[in-house]
Amino acid sequence: MLTSSLDRSLGRRIMTGILLVVLSLVPAIAGAQDSSGAPLRLKIIGGLADVSQFVRHEEPFWRRRLPELSGGRIQAEITPFDRSGIRGEEMLALMRLGVVPFGTALLAIVSTEEPEFNAVDLPVVNPDMATLRRTVDLYRPHLEALLADRYDVELLAIYTYPAQVVFCRTPFSGLADLAGRRIRTSSVGQSEMFAALGATPVVMPFGETLAAVRSGVVECVVTGTLSANAIGLHEVMSHMHTMAITWGLSVFGANRAVWNGMPDWARSLLRRELAALERQIWDAAEVETGQGIACNAGQASCTMGRRGSMTVVPVSPADQTRRLRLLTETVLPGWVRRCGEPCVDAWNTRLAPTFGVTARLD
Repeated sequence: MLTSSLDRSLGRRIMTGILLVVLSLVPAIAGAQDSSGAPLRLKIIGGLADVSQFVRHEEPFWRRRLPELSGGRIQAEITPFDRSGIRGEEMLALMRLGVVPFGTALLAIVSTEEPEFNAVDLPVVNPDMATLRRTVDLYRPHLEALLADRYDVELLAIYTYPAQVVFCRTPFSGLADLAGRRIRTSSVGQSEMFAALGATPVVMPFGETLAAVRSGVVECVVTGTLSANAIGLHEVMSHMHTMAITWGLSVFGANRAVWNGMPDWARSLLRRELAALERQIWDAAEVETGQGIACNAGQASCTMGRRGSMTVVPVSPADQTRRLRLLTETVLPGWVRRCGEPCVDAWNTRLAPTFGVTARLD
């Protein structure tokens, strides 16, 4: 079993002691809340601050909708994970300890320690929303088992951000034209993919992207369609491809001791309403993907951003062929090297029959 960076930095005895304290407190607290009639007070670590998913969906759900639906019996405080002081790589380990009773883990971040988690959002696996939905449906039972077995976490929802696509300052007609260009990427998998295309990947945080384009550090950028519009990339870029490279999936879950210590009515309510929240976030991500394209291109249907004048580069048959080659020859082999046999088994059992691409150990 793979271990996280936090596990390696803490002594096993210390971790066990903390966990026993947490476990001993949970039933007593939950029982007291249930019998006394006092509201359940939940502490939530959500997704990224200031983006649509958090502002329009997560925060209103926990702060307003859930208290209303529960008749005031549940009260919640939510903090975006990037303002919580918690490193993304440590989220699952802290959830296992109960330090974070309810938390959101970005798969691209936790996959630095647990590559198996990110099979559903490897580069070019999901070129469109329909494929992404199918992939997540197929892999969800495995994610649920991984979280339970390795981290004692109950999976409650899976969220997605809008599609991340390629933007460039100068014209290009498809993936093959990206050779020789410096491209901003956000993960090892993206970097390996663009290197295979003959490009030069430059890993950098989203917040540095616009300045890097303006200074000439990079010529192209991989980022979300609508987030690119929000920071003004449509003003400095000329062309935008419509194939999704990745999406940005996250899992939301609870420490299982905390979850099992809650009253049955509360767990039933949360299961039902979190499923509805998940559907809302996915539907919104699909709409925002289209809105980002429409706004960057200056189309009349743009309602959620500023209108630009970018050229939309459609996905060609040659792009589809190249995508499959990248998946087979670069993306999957690179992922397997980082993960090993567990990833081969997970992919071949859950996803290979649908995608027609088999993972192999070298």
